[in-house]
Amino acid sequence: MMRSLYTASTGMYAQQLNVDTLAHNIANVNTTGYKRQRVEFQDLLYQTLKRPTVSEELIEPVGIAVGMGVRPTAIDIMNGQGNLQPTGNPLDVAIAGGNAYFRVLGAGDQELYTRDGSFKLDAEGNLVTSAGNLVSGAETIEPGAYDVFVEKDGRVTYKVAGSNEVLEAGQIELVTFMNPSGLEKVGSNLYKATDNAGEAVDWDPAEDSAITLESGYLESSNVQIVEEMVGLISAQRAYEINSKVIQSVDEMLQTTTNLRR
Repeated sequence: MMRSLYTASTGMYAQQLNVDTLAHNIANVNTTGYKRQRVEFQDLLYQTLKRPTVSEELIEPVGIAVGMGVRPTAIDIMNGQGNLQPTGNPLDVAIAGGNAYFRVLGAGDQELYTRDGSFKLDAEGNLVTSAGNLVSGAETIEPGAYDVFVEKDGRVTYKVAGSNEVLEAGQIELVTFMNPSGLEKVGSNLYKATDNAGEAVDWDPAEDSAITLESGYLESSNVQIVEEMVGLISAQRAYEINSKVIQSVDEMLQTTTNLRR
C-alpha cells in the first residue's frame, strides 16, 4: 500500500507543475510575442514482481510489473504563429511566416533575442525595445525625422524636414535557430542562445522570402484561452483523483490497523 501512496504523490506533483504552466500561459495571454508552453510527462520505472516464465513446457505471455508513477520531463515551447494585431504605429514590427527572432543588444553588448517588436526611438535616435535594448542592424535616425517605416525586408526608412528623399537607417537583423525551444528564457520577452538551440543563423531576405516583417503590427501571444481553461480543468481533476487515491490508501491502512480490535 505504501507503493500506491508514493505513486499518487508523483501524480499530484506532476499535475501541480501542469497547473503552474497553464497559469503562466493564461497570465501571458496579452504578452506580445509570447509562445505558450506545454508540460510533457513520462511514466517512471516499473517494479517487476514476477517475470514471465519461458521454458519448453510453458511460455507465459506476460508477467507482473507495477508502475511507480509519473514524472515531468520537459516544458516545451509551442512556436506557432500568433495573430498579427494592427496598431497603427509604424515602429511596431511583427515577424510573419517563420520562427525568426529579432537580435537585440543587452548589457555589455550581450546578444539577446525576442519576438516582441514594440520598438521605440530613444533620445539619441536609436531604435530600442521597451526595456532600452538596442535593435541590432538599425542605425541612428536623424533628428526631426518623420515617416519612419520598416520595410518587409527589415530596412528602416525615413524622411527629414525640407526633403522628400527617402533615407535609410540600416536593416533590422533577424536570426533563426534549429531548435528554438532550446533557447533560455531570461524574462522581459527575451531569450538567450544555448548549445541546445544551435547556432544563430542570420536571416537573408533575398534567400528566405517566407519570413517578412510587418510594420504597424504586433504579434499577439499564441495562447488560446479556451484550450488553456480546458487543460486547467483536466489538470485539476487529475490532481483531485490522485488525492483521492491517497485518501483511499489511508482508509485501507486504517482498516488494516484496526483488524485486531
